[in-house]
Amino acid sequence: MGRETCAQCHQEQNKLWSGSHHDLAMQHANTKTVLADFSNASFSYAGITSRFYKKNGQFIVRTDGPDGKLHDYQIKYTFGVIPLQQYLVELDNGRLQALSIAWDTRKKSEGGQRWFHLYPDERIKFDDELHWTRPLFNWNSMCAECHSTNLKKNYDSKTDMFNTSWSEIDVSCEACHGPASAHIEWTKLAATSLKASDKNKGFSFLLDERKDVHWTIDVKTGSAIRNKSRESNKEIEVCAQCHSRRSAISDNYQPGMSFSDHFMPRLIDEGLYFPDGQIRDEVYVYGSFLQSKMYHKGVTCSDCHEPHSLQLRQEGNGVCLQCHLAEKFDSKKHHFHKQDSIGALCAECHMPTRDYMVVDPRHDHSIRIPRPDLSVTLGTPNACNQCHDDKSAVWSEKQVKQWHGKPAKVYQQFAYALDASRQGNVSAGALLIEQIRNIETPNIARASAISGITPYLDQSNIKILQEGLEDSNEMVRQASITALEGLPQAMLVQLAFPLLDDPVKSVRIEAVRVLAPVPVGQLNEKTRKKYNRVKQEYVKSQMVNAERPEAQLNLGNFYAARGEVDKAINAYNAAIILENVFIPAYINLADLYRTQKDEAKAESILRNAVKMSSVNADAFYALGLSLIRQKKMTEAVTALKSASDLDSSNARYIYVYAIALNSTENKKQAIDVLQDANTRFPQDANILEALIAFHRDTGNEFSAQRYMKLHQKLK
Repeated sequence: MGRETCAQCHQEQNKLWSGSHHDLAMQHANTKTVLADFSNASFSYAGITSRFYKKNGQFIVRTDGPDGKLHDYQIKYTFGVIPLQQYLVELDNGRLQALSIAWDTRKKSEGGQRWFHLYPDERIKFDDELHWTRPLFNWNSMCAECHSTNLKKNYDSKTDMFNTSWSEIDVSCEACHGPASAHIEWTKLAATSLKASDKNKGFSFLLDERKDVHWTIDVKTGSAIRNKSRESNKEIEVCAQCHSRRSAISDNYQPGMSFSDHFMPRLIDEGLYFPDGQIRDEVYVYGSFLQSKMYHKGVTCSDCHEPHSLQLRQEGNGVCLQCHLAEKFDSKKHHFHKQDSIGALCAECHMPTRDYMVVDPRHDHSIRIPRPDLSVTLGTPNACNQCHDDKSAVWSEKQVKQWHGKPAKVYQQFAYALDASRQGNVSAGALLIEQIRNIETPNIARASAISGITPYLDQSNIKILQEGLEDSNEMVRQASITALEGLPQAMLVQLAFPLLDDPVKSVRIEAVRVLAPVPVGQLNEKTRKKYNRVKQEYVKSQMVNAERPEAQLNLGNFYAARGEVDKAINAYNAAIILENVFIPAYINLADLYRTQKDEAKAESILRNAVKMSSVNADAFYALGLSLIRQKKMTEAVTALKSASDLDSSNARYIYVYAIALNSTENKKQAIDVLQDANTRFPQDANILEALIAFHRDTGNEFSAQRYMKLHQKLK
C-alpha cells in the first residue's frame, strides 16, 4: 500500500520515521540526496586516480571498471547516509554495483568530508574479488533486500540477468509490519463482529509484544524484572531479517513469518566473533544480542530503541537506567570513573564499539561485563583497553582485581571452550560438552560448541549429539546435525533421518544435506518420498541465491556427495563463471576429479586456481596434495611452502609442508620448520608427534624425549 497510505492515519509514526536511517537507506541520486563532493574531486588508490564530477545534471565517476581501465559511470542511487554514504552504479545485465570509494559524511572536524576507500590498507585491483565490480559489491544480491521494501531480486540464472524491483526504495512501514492491504480493508469495516474477531486488524501478525508489559526495579539487585515473560521472538526476528549475519533460504519471507524457515543465521564462528562472543567481523547485532543476559531476561529491541525513529528511547545512560537503578549503577562505586566521563557511560564498558567500513563504529549487543583477564589468557579485546590503549591488558586485569577482588561471574561463560576448540586443544571436548549441557549457556553458544565437537566424539560422549538433535532450540538441533557429518552411514541414518520431519526448514534442509552420501535406493516408498521432498527444499533454498558462487558451491558439494557427478561439475563450473577468483569452487571441482581417478585434470584445475589468485594459500595447499598423489614431490614441496608462507596461522599447512620436506630427505629443514611451528602452536599434537618421530629418525633421542614430555602434558 505504501507509506503515504499508512501516514494518513499514523501521522506521529510517520513523523518519527521521516529522516531516519530507514527513510534514507537508499535514494535516487540528485542534488538533495548526494552528500559527496562531485566538483571535479579526485581520489587516488592502488595506482588509479578516480574523478568525481557533474555533467548535464548527472553525477559521474570516472574510475577503473571490470577490465581495469578507466570509464565514466553515472551515479544512479545513494546508499546510506551517516557516517558514510556509498554510491550505486548500473552495469550490464541489470546489475547495480556499490562503489568501494565512499564519502565520509562526518564533520570535517571529526575527520570527515572526504573520499576514502573501504579497504585503505590493501591494494584492491580489478582482478581482486573485493573490487567494486565483483559479486561481493553487487547491490541486487548483497544489499538490496535490507535497504528497500518488498524487494524482488528476480535473477534469471539461464541468462545471468537481474530484473530487480521494489515497492518502495527505502525501508518503509510494510518492511516491518508486513503487507497492509487487508489492514486497509479492516479499517473500512464498521464496528461489526467481523471487525472485532480480527485481532490482528488485517495484518498477519502484530508487533505487540510490549503491550501491557512493564519493568519493575528490584531494589535489592538494582535491576528490573519483567511483569510477564516474553512469549515470542516475533519483534526480534522482524529486526533480525536485516540486522543479522545470515543466509536467505527462501524468497518469500514476510514479517511475522518464522525466521528459521526463511534464513539460516551464523553461529559464533571463528572470523566472525572472538571466542568469548565479542564481535569481530560485521555481524549486524542479532547473533550478539542472543548471547546477552538482557535477551534472556525478556528485553526486546524496542525496549531500548524507538522503532520508527530508530533513536534510543533515552539519551546516554538514560536508556539503561530505565531498568537499572541509578543509585547503584550510575555511580562511581559501580564504574570507578569520574561522573560525566567516557568511562562512566554504560555502553562504553558493556557495549564497546568496533569500527566497520573504516568510519562506522558499531556497538556490541552482547552487553557483557568487561573481562581483561580473558584478554591476557585468550587475546580477546576488552572495553578497558579500548579506552586505555596506552596500557596493557595485564594492567587492566590488575585494576579490575583491585576493584572487585576477582573477575565477576559473567553470563557468557563459553570463551575457554570455544577457544580450545579453535586451537584444536585436546581439552576442548570436555570443555565443549560442559557448555553444551550448561542450561545457563546461551543457545547460540551451545550450538557453536556443538559445531566444534566432532573431532572429540567417541563412544563415551556420542550421546551429546543425540541430546542435541532433540533440543527445543532449532540452532542447537541444526548444529547437532552438522556435527554428524563424516560419521558412519548407519549412524547418519539412525540419527539424521528423523530430522527430515523437523518443523523448522533450516533444520530439515541441513539434515538432508548431511544425509547426501547415504544411498536411498533401499528406503521404503514413504521414507524415500520424504527424503526427495526435503531434497528439493534444499536445492530450492540454494537456488534462492543462484547468482552467488557460494550457493553453486553448496549445490556442487551436495551433488558430489550424492554421486551425481555431472550435476556437481556443472554447479562448480557455474560458481567459477560467476566469480573467476572464487577458489573453493576450483578446489572442490579438482577434488571431484580426484575421486574419478583423473588426477591430471585435478592438477590442471588447481594450477588455474593459483594463476587466478596467487595469494590464496588454500589453492597452493590443494595443489601440493595433488602433486604428492602423483609422486611429484619436488613440485609438491614448492606448492606446500607457498601455502604455509601465505597462511602462517594455519598449523595444518605447516605440518604437511614439513612432512613433505622430510619425505624428500630434507630432514633437518623439516625439523626446523616444525620446531618453529611448535613455538607458535604448542598445543598441536600432530606437530609434537612429528617432532618426536623425526628426531628419533635422526638418532636424537634426547630431543625426542623432550617433545614426548610436552606431548604427554597435552593429556
